[in-house]
Amino acid sequence: MKLLVIRHAVAMDREEFAESGQSDDMRPLTRAGMKEMKRVAKGLRREVDTIDVLATSPLLRATQTADIVAREYAMDVAEPTRSLIPEAEPDAVEEFCGSLGEVDVVAVVGHEPHLTGLVTWLMSGRRDGRVELKKGGACMLEFESGVRRDSGTLLWLATRGQLKRMAG
Repeated sequence: MKLLVIRHAVAMDREEFAESGQSDDMRPLTRAGMKEMKRVAKGLRREVDTIDVLATSPLLRATQTADIVAREYAMDVAEPTRSLIPEAEPDAVEEFCGSLGEVDVVAVVGHEPHLTGLVTWLMSGRRDGRVELKKGGACMLEFESGVRRDSGTLLWLATRGQLKRMAG
C-alpha cells in the first residue's frame, strides 16, 4: 500500500480571517492558492497514476484542496475524516487506512503540524516532525502491508513548486 500525503494549498491569512468572526475551520483557500493547486494536482497526476481513495480533513481549506485533486483524477472525495484534523493522533490515520480494505494508493489531505508528525511517526515511530511539508506539497510513503507506525518508507517528497514544474 502507498500513502500520498498532501498538505492543503495556500489559504487566507489566519488573522485576517479571524476578523470575520467565523471558526478557523471555515478558512478558505485564496484564489491564487486554488489556481496554484490546479497545477500542483497536474504534477501529482504525472507522478502518481491512480488514487484509489482520496480522504480529507473536514476543514474547508483541506476539502477545497481535495476537490481540486479529485477533479484532476476524475474521482470522488471520500467523506471527510476527523483522523486528519490538526489535533488528531497519528494512530487515527492508521485506523482509518486499516478500515479501507485492499487498496493500492490512499491519498490524504490535511494540515500542519499534524502531517509532518504523522509522516515521521509512520516512518520511525517518533512523534516529532522530521520532514518539512509546505503548503501544497506532498510526499509518498510505501508500506509492505497496511499503513502502520514505524513501517513506512519515504519514496519521495516534493514542494508545490516542484510539483508545478512536473505539470509541464
